[in-house]
Amino acid sequence: MHEYLNGDEAGTIRRLSRRIKLMWSVRFIIYTQDLGNRYLQKHSLGVYLERVIYMDIREMRTQLGDTQSEFSARYGIPFRTVQNWEAGVRKPPEYVSALLEDRIREDLVNRRSCVLPKYDPKKPDLPKRSDFVGAVPWLKAVRDCLGENVVFALDEALMCQGSFTGHSDEYIIWIYGNDSAARYNGVVVLGNGISSYNVQEKDGLFYTNFMRTVSDALANESILDMQGITEALSKYYYANGESFSELFVAPEYQERFEQLANDAIYYYDE
Repeated sequence: MHEYLNGDEAGTIRRLSRRIKLMWSVRFIIYTQDLGNRYLQKHSLGVYLERVIYMDIREMRTQLGDTQSEFSARYGIPFRTVQNWEAGVRKPPEYVSALLEDRIREDLVNRRSCVLPKYDPKKPDLPKRSDFVGAVPWLKAVRDCLGENVVFALDEALMCQGSFTGHSDEYIIWIYGNDSAARYNGVVVLGNGISSYNVQEKDGLFYTNFMRTVSDALANESILDMQGITEALSKYYYANGESFSELFVAPEYQERFEQLANDAIYYYDE
């Protein structure tokens, strides 16, 4: 499949494939993405699937605000390859550009800053966590208010995954969805679009997968109570042979992730 690619480009494809957790051929990646998009569209989530608009490599890099060296480190692409692509010496294969663009759009969403909403007596309240036995019934009630196409994120995603029980006085609700969801008190909309690669479904609820949840937590740490993600990382570590090797984070979060991972290892010893 890579017979017309040089060694750097072939290595880039392998690294990008690992980063998005898919080990199949690039043709199959495109095929499964199409299936995933059609699946979410069938379940009224199509509005949140971002339409791919082609960007060249330089445009992708400048949107992130990265230097060529930073861009190279972020995505595991040899520096020389980035230079050659931008200078037009070589052109990246279309499927490499597609993989990169999907990942970059996700990273741009992760960089979105937001503030915690203040209580507004003019807005309606969502169902209270304390009125329900278990997180799932409560989240279903919240979903029924916000709409079937909401994707839960952060602490709510961890509750869907069963890796965090939440708090009885839970107020903040983290989601991907339409900005209109913020008409309710306590709703934080992290973004209007999210790739189908990062969405899972269980018990009729849609939520971000664990790796995306970790990335979102690191991106929003300044306004997030990190207890939930620390507890979830601890459970992940011991459930996966005392290892975090299958988790990948952006370079700017790597140092903080290592600190958080260390806290998670000893979480239940405290």
